[in-house]
Amino acid sequence: MQRPSAHPLSESFDRRRFFTSAGALALTALAAPSATTAESHCSTQEFLTGNGEWTYRVVPNWGQLPSGTTFGGTHGGIATDNAGRVYISTQSATGVLVFSPEGTLLKTIVSQYPEVHSLVHAEENGEELFYATVQKGNPQENWLFIKIRPDGSVVQKLSAPPEAGFKTANEWRLTAAVPAPDGSLFIANGYGDSRLLRFDKKGNYLAAYSGKGSEEGMMNCSHGMAVDTRYDQPLLLICDRENRRLCHFDFDGKFVRTVTQHLRRPCQISFYGDYAVISELEGRVTILDRYNVPVAFLGDNSDKKQWANYNVDPSQVAPAIFTAAHGCFIDKEANIYISDWNQTGRITRLTRAITCGKFVE
Repeated sequence: MQRPSAHPLSESFDRRRFFTSAGALALTALAAPSATTAESHCSTQEFLTGNGEWTYRVVPNWGQLPSGTTFGGTHGGIATDNAGRVYISTQSATGVLVFSPEGTLLKTIVSQYPEVHSLVHAEENGEELFYATVQKGNPQENWLFIKIRPDGSVVQKLSAPPEAGFKTANEWRLTAAVPAPDGSLFIANGYGDSRLLRFDKKGNYLAAYSGKGSEEGMMNCSHGMAVDTRYDQPLLLICDRENRRLCHFDFDGKFVRTVTQHLRRPCQISFYGDYAVISELEGRVTILDRYNVPVAFLGDNSDKKQWANYNVDPSQVAPAIFTAAHGCFIDKEANIYISDWNQTGRITRLTRAITCGKFVE
């Protein structure tokens, strides 16, 4: 088994180094315009966050809903299709909202499953599909894996496999699902026993790996999951949320290594080339480079009372600050979408900062 290429310093990356990086970035932020009140030299105000090439501006009023409606809880995931349409799952009868890149609501889908927790775009035999995990569905169906088309039609559905030792549905509390390179399926039982479960292309149960714990190779809330192709060997990158770290597993289910530690309860992952965008439930988004060293922090919230607080009123939070970053996605043009875990819902679209027609440097 080949481990991912490592930066000379990455193997010794620890708490001291993480906070040294954080301190350097904080100094950069102090030298730059305020993240919440930054105003460009142009005629319109911009709300900025981040640093250097990862400086971003908030797109005002993106993703507005019809008057009198709300998102409901935004405890879910975000993905795009090949046409650039943005899919955002909610924790309400709204289901999955589909927006144009400009932020116009186009339609809603899968409202029969009102709590879709994760969304991953995939292509199989030339067809676009989304891999989704469902917490709440209808009275007959909860805690499901579903594979859906962009129109919301369901093409595959899986419930708790008894062969894996599940006796009741509440033991199967899945949080993420991704397709493996060979076409098999990996599901994280993050809100349950934190095991990784593997299925074949037809949905037949194959094996389970890892489990709940704090030692290396075990996880405490295997929350978000993505296929990491930044190295010679594709790997699973998993948000081990309550252990505050990211972990690599191979597609035989074997633990490879702890990637980085001391995060603020990492939730989901999205890749842009050699960079990884990590949403953190305690009020921040972190950008990691190929060596899994932080290069930027976005929306860093200094008010710890707002961290992971479901009841915060979004209108009382500055536009470029996050309270409970849960869903995250970076598209091919490096636009970033974040959904805060919030009872009324909060969606933020960030674009690379341009001031008077030029990128901020």
